[in-house]
Amino acid sequence: MDILEKGKESTKNILENIKKKKLVRRYLILLVALFISAVYFNLLQLPSQIVTGGSTGISIILRHYFNLNPSTVILIISILLLIIGAIFLGIEQASGALVSAIVYPIFVELTADIGTLVSVDLSDKILISIFIGVLSGITTGLVYKVGFSNGGISIISEIIARHKKIPISNVSFVTNMIIVLIGGAAFGWNMVLYAAIILYIYSLVLDRVLIGISKNKCLHIMTEKEEEIRNYILNELHHGVTIFDVKGGFLEKKRRVLMTVIPNREYYKLKEGINQIDKNAFFIVTDSYQVSGGA
Repeated sequence: MDILEKGKESTKNILENIKKKKLVRRYLILLVALFISAVYFNLLQLPSQIVTGGSTGISIILRHYFNLNPSTVILIISILLLIIGAIFLGIEQASGALVSAIVYPIFVELTADIGTLVSVDLSDKILISIFIGVLSGITTGLVYKVGFSNGGISIISEIIARHKKIPISNVSFVTNMIIVLIGGAAFGWNMVLYAAIILYIYSLVLDRVLIGISKNKCLHIMTEKEEEIRNYILNELHHGVTIFDVKGGFLEKKRRVLMTVIPNREYYKLKEGINQIDKNAFFIVTDSYQVSGGA
């Protein structure tokens, strides 16, 4: 076995270990997320007739024109797309959406009459849109965070992106926008504006669920007073510092960069300290969403 094959075998083992890790907990979170998705679909989105794309959007449109059962439409679309995904993406990649494709339509059917049990005022479409955006961002984020996929129309986006070398985000945007516009033609163009609100809030919440809220700042500092700033961070702020060599791209001058990660609450002290020690210091500040390991 050559080095390349050993490398592939090693990375495959890593992926297998990730898939097996906390399997029961991951499936439980997946089921909870799918159930909540089905509840807000039947309670808020379907009665409001707000089409945001995906198989749920198609089901709302087909229910309007042909009075088809949404859960049946979602199930048929999901199964067809799983088969297409298995052909063009491979069985292993498509199987990640198998549970969602089967369980979600079942939950949609089981919660179909939830509107008769829970009364919700649907007159304020903006408020409804905000709730749908938040809930869809949370549930989709939870599904992705535990290593599964929603499947559905996203499979088509993945296939087109892979074979046409187009960014998947662009393909997904165009695909869902076509569905949204068809929904606008069916239910009125105001619904497109509500869909835009939902999709914007969804993207914000999804990012927060996946990577969390930044509690730290990471600074890269270039200064002529390296030792003084280093001592200030170590002795006054009591945080670690990493130093590494770099070379400028224009003058190719060799420099040293200080890197440190500090809590947000101490960012002001560090920034002002740097300015007092070296007003000409160059530093870059980025959000740091996770810090782990280290001595």
